[in-house]
Amino acid sequence: MKKILLWVCLNLFFFLGYSQIYLTRTGFIGFYSKTPFEDIRAENNQVYAAIDTHNKDIAFVLLMKSFLFTKELMQEHFNENYAETDKFPKANFIGKFSGTVDVSKEGVYPINVNGNLTIHGITHNIQTPATLQVKAGKLLGHAQFYIKPEDYGISIPSIVRNKIEEKMNVIVDITCTTK
Repeated sequence: MKKILLWVCLNLFFFLGYSQIYLTRTGFIGFYSKTPFEDIRAENNQVYAAIDTHNKDIAFVLLMKSFLFTKELMQEHFNENYAETDKFPKANFIGKFSGTVDVSKEGVYPINVNGNLTIHGITHNIQTPATLQVKAGKLLGHAQFYIKPEDYGISIPSIVRNKIEEKMNVIVDITCTTK
């Protein structure tokens, strides 16, 4: 995991030129889905993120096994049957953002994020509005979007599939500092 983040950061720094890079190892990504009998809630607070505000590059990497569920059985099913985390241990997002962010001035800046999300070995383009907030020398990011598990080759048995929402609500919250 550290090697991947280091690789992403070095590429951003050396190949794209010197600029302000913000990093975190404790980013948050959660996904949620309502069901008639029980809601699905999984959260991961070990997300690596890098944001280059000059070149407008953004990257996230996470271990799928780091998602924690409210019920242990849900976590076991997620890791073994759905995400197959032994076979596909990581997910990542690499993309760009558009919009102006002045890191020398505190404030909330609306941006649009466009990039490739890879889960379960399958990559799809994601485009979503987001915000970057400059506060006390830190860069806080927030985004929310929806994905379909089937789009990423995650098959859910029909007996369960019919009881949960078709799309999963994904929430991203990060607090990055310069390195």
